[in-house]
Amino acid sequence: MVAELTQGRAKYADHAELCEAAVPAARALSDELLRLADEDAAAYAACAIALKLPRESFTDQELRDREIREAAQVAAEIPLLCVERCVDALGIAESLAGRSNRNASSDLRVASLLLEAAADGAAANVLVNLPLIGTNEWTDATGARVEQLLQDARTVAHTVREVVERGETRAPLEAVPAWPTR
Repeated sequence: MVAELTQGRAKYADHAELCEAAVPAARALSDELLRLADEDAAAYAACAIALKLPRESFTDQELRDREIREAAQVAAEIPLLCVERCVDALGIAESLAGRSNRNASSDLRVASLLLEAAADGAAANVLVNLPLIGTNEWTDATGARVEQLLQDARTVAHTVREVVERGETRAPLEAVPAWPTR
């Protein structure tokens, strides 16, 4: 929205290419995050079903354990993608901060708060499922990846808020990022 409110305004002509790239990229991320929310709910439901398999009377304990591990891995992978997409969206917000319509800059601040919270919540969903999978290379790497992504999200969100709060006007980017528009 911020990029759209900036487009076509002479005052922000130096940032026209940035805004032109940001609009479809942000829209694609928004669509993907909504899809991931639905997939996360389905993955949680599958994991919950696996966890409800009977313990004592289940004839094949190995099968039960495998079902739980597999469901938990999917239930960790999907919110991991969500954390990654939140960081991507924060990158767009950071690029627009100080380079877009100042009257809409509070929307960037709100976006940074919401995306940081979404990343934090999705990260919690990843981390809660890792013990159900067991300790292995994937869970170790995923735990470390989530922690790094959370740090990135916090850092970028903080930068967005600082730029907005100072009312800073920033120079055009030397090169507009090549954001995916999946």
